[in-house]
Amino acid sequence: QVQLVESGGGLVQAGGSLRLSCVASGIIFSTNAMGWYRQAPGKQRELVAGIRSGGSTNYADSVKGRFTISRDNAKNTVYLQMNSLKPEDTGVYYCNSEWGYIHYWGKGTLVTVSS
Repeated sequence: QVQLVESGGGLVQAGGSLRLSCVASGIIFSTNAMGWYRQAPGKQRELVAGIRSGGSTNYADSVKGRFTISRDNAKNTVYLQMNSLKPEDTGVYYCNSEWGYIHYWGKGTLVTVSS
């Protein structure tokens, strides 16, 4: 059974930092591309950051220079370090795994940034 379990969300003031973690089980983690998506209230889910199995990364323009995605294959874990948080970063953050056309999702962790 595949599970992606996110943690690390919470309430933070604008300008603050949070570190999200996603622990995966039931997949061959090292071969999967991993991503963080977010969904703000009333908006569609969007890609925030992705990291391929080889380690290359990509980011949404809105988070470049503030967020960093990384992975630890030994721990089956992907991280999202979020700095200089803004109120518009508020939303539910979801972890995603991708292997070919096979995608799995976590249940999400809520991030709230107050102004």
